[in-house]
Amino acid sequence: MTEHDPLSVPLGVLLADSSLGLRQVAGPAGERRIGTVGTTEIEDPTPYLVGGELLLTAGVRLPPDADGIDTYVARVVAAGVAALGFGVAPVHEDVPAELIAACDRHGLPLLRLPPHTPFVAVGRATYAAIAEARNRDLKKVSQAQSALASAAARPDALQAVLTQLSAHTGTWSVLFDGRGNELFRAGRRPPEPVPALLRDLAVRTTSRPATGRAAGGQPPPAAAAHHHDGVHLTVHTLPGAAGTTTLALGQAATTATLPLVHRQVTSTATVLLSLLTSPRHALNTGSHSAGALVRLLLGATPAEVAPALVPSEHPAHDHWVVVHGRQDPHRSRQGQDPAQLATLGTALGTPYVHIDGPALRALVPCAPDTRPRVPAQAAALGWTLGFSAPSPAADLPRADARAGRALRRAIAAEVAALVHEDTAPAVHSLVSPADAREFARARFAALGGAGPPGAAVLLGTLRTWLTFHGSWDRTAAELRVHRNTVRHRLTRVAGLLGADLQDAAVRMDLWFALEWLPDNDP
Repeated sequence: MTEHDPLSVPLGVLLADSSLGLRQVAGPAGERRIGTVGTTEIEDPTPYLVGGELLLTAGVRLPPDADGIDTYVARVVAAGVAALGFGVAPVHEDVPAELIAACDRHGLPLLRLPPHTPFVAVGRATYAAIAEARNRDLKKVSQAQSALASAAARPDALQAVLTQLSAHTGTWSVLFDGRGNELFRAGRRPPEPVPALLRDLAVRTTSRPATGRAAGGQPPPAAAAHHHDGVHLTVHTLPGAAGTTTLALGQAATTATLPLVHRQVTSTATVLLSLLTSPRHALNTGSHSAGALVRLLLGATPAEVAPALVPSEHPAHDHWVVVHGRQDPHRSRQGQDPAQLATLGTALGTPYVHIDGPALRALVPCAPDTRPRVPAQAAALGWTLGFSAPSPAADLPRADARAGRALRRAIAAEVAALVHEDTAPAVHSLVSPADAREFARARFAALGGAGPPGAAVLLGTLRTWLTFHGSWDRTAAELRVHRNTVRHRLTRVAGLLGADLQDAAVRMDLWFALEWLPDNDP
């Protein structure tokens, strides 16, 4: 597939100009593009041609015999001439039949110029058409760039940018991670095998070893293309951390060529996506966040600084959803790469994401009656999530505990995510909160003097074991310890509490006590 020069116009534009009176008398009817107009009356003009010309002649030095004319046409075709224009009168009263036959034979469009059409008029019309087409393309590019810039400012920036990219290029656009997962997509999905081919191309391109990188710098972006059954597949990588390229923009276009608008809009989108997945954006180092951090360090409460973190375009978002996450190391290898962090933050709808090894915590500003949105991209990145219900900033500690419980239930149920639900009536509603907390402290008081690994570790092991319904193996896998370590810890817990952990009633009693135990009291 050959991409045309953007500074050119289709031959049909000139044929459609009634003021020129041009008529095609030979050669294929397919679309040819004209980049310039040249005039010649020499027998061999090929040394002066660059390709893509509409070559005009009055036939002053046209060879007199059919063989000579055939040689002339063969030469200009080999030089890349797009079309030949023959002006009739005063040398020839009409286009020579031998020239028509030669152009048909060599596949060269031949135009007849009437006597009243000066050669300079054809050149002027060609360049005017090129300028007009160029202005149309620049207007389209400008409109697309404006739409992309507006999309990049949205809370769902990555999805919004892809949507605008697809709308302005007519492509199926996908943001892949390094394993080929479709994190975001926009446009009409083509039938298989196109999605699979695009995914494989993205994986191969992101896994290429970086070359030409300066010491300590980022690798240069890579690109790749592939064609399948009339579909043009392209991939552009986005720079990651520590010399990695963990994200890639893939496109599937059904056009015969990639015009100027497509290439420039895609280039702009690639730059925006790179910025949106950069460390600065991913880690949200904006002035509002920095100011909130300063106020917290100087003694302000979360409720006092929370309004500074609410997006200005959503002033009603005065509540927060707390998110807890756990990453499966076997399903994701990117860790804390800023690009992955930005992708996850965009999927959650917030820049306030903290990742500590395999653990995640996030704060999502929202309206009071909003149900938390569970993003499909999180599962693709290897995360299991637990969500609290929307809570005011003053209740963030309680929301944090509920998000943690939702995560534990999601892990136990082996589902991608769970949202904490306040169901009523519940046992908790039948007991005074103060009495419940006092009961919990008293129930676990015997663990206070436990030696290593300490009360907090013993309680954590008990909570995980109860979450997994007494499964030693799943508890050991979750805590990343040997199953015998789990048995040893729970034996100590049973002895210190004087509890029979095989009794279902005792387990229920301990579970409720754990739920009532204050978060800051092990």
